[in-house]
Amino acid sequence: MQNELNAIVNHAKDLILASKEVAEIQELRVKYLGKKSQLTDLMKQLGQLDPAERPKAGQWINDAKQQLQTWLTEQENTLKNAELNARLSSETIDITLSGRGKSVGSLHPVTRVRQRVVELFSQMGFTVAEGPEIEDEHHNFSALNFVDHHPAKESQDTFYFPDGRLLRTHTSPVQIRVMKNKKPPIRVITPGRVYRRDSDVTHTPMFHQLEGLVVDEQCNFSHLKGLLQNFLNAFFEKEIPLRFRPGYFPFTEPSAEVDIAWGDRWLEVLGCGMVHPNVLNNVGIDSEKYTAFAFGIGLDRLAMLRYGINDLRMMFENDVRFLEQF
Repeated sequence: MQNELNAIVNHAKDLILASKEVAEIQELRVKYLGKKSQLTDLMKQLGQLDPAERPKAGQWINDAKQQLQTWLTEQENTLKNAELNARLSSETIDITLSGRGKSVGSLHPVTRVRQRVVELFSQMGFTVAEGPEIEDEHHNFSALNFVDHHPAKESQDTFYFPDGRLLRTHTSPVQIRVMKNKKPPIRVITPGRVYRRDSDVTHTPMFHQLEGLVVDEQCNFSHLKGLLQNFLNAFFEKEIPLRFRPGYFPFTEPSAEVDIAWGDRWLEVLGCGMVHPNVLNNVGIDSEKYTAFAFGIGLDRLAMLRYGINDLRMMFENDVRFLEQF
């Protein structure tokens, strides 16, 4: 058997070393180490040998298999490295060629407007406060002087969770949290996403809002008007005529809607008013000593005006061609 094994191994070695492709190595591996190979046949014949000779014969066969496997692996690696070197030599890269380049991302116009608005109010002494988008009924409504039967509390206007919590309908709850934890004077803005069941060509269920709050001993409506006039002038970088119309919000009294002269028409851009004494009392601030005013701005609307966007849907389509304009 040993002579037969030596003949098989020597013949296999010649074929292995003479192979020129990796595919040939795979064929030789099957031929000499596969289930139908000569070595496998010899292994099956061990049962016919004398029991005393079986261990030695089995060891010869295993040594032969191991030797063949070593040669096959070494030759396969040699051929693979040769193929790789040949490919690298033929596929050289001309580093003098111009690069393909990558498209550069751009901030969304709403993000740009938010950053600009925050910067302008920061220059006026305001600090930024943020709060949870999932709120409870107390912070979103009751603390802000909403009566129990107010329409805004109905499920057709507000997104509710099964446990009674809700998606905030404005960022005013952040103001409540600030007033509970900070003593006057207070000068804060609260930018963020808000949610309402409202969807048409001019409204979306989610939009971006920024509210402002000032609490001090001598706040009045003239201060509020002057602040908003200065802000809008700075934001649009020109003198903006304003019109204050009487409005209604549960948490302010008196309340006003603010329009700006835009071309040949008036456009509503924000709401404002003096904070209702009940709201101050709800957060533990003495309404006899302190007064406050608040305002709310729609950042999406400001973005459309500043950048001349005439279709609200463009703000949500994630079209790179749209974003690259900014």
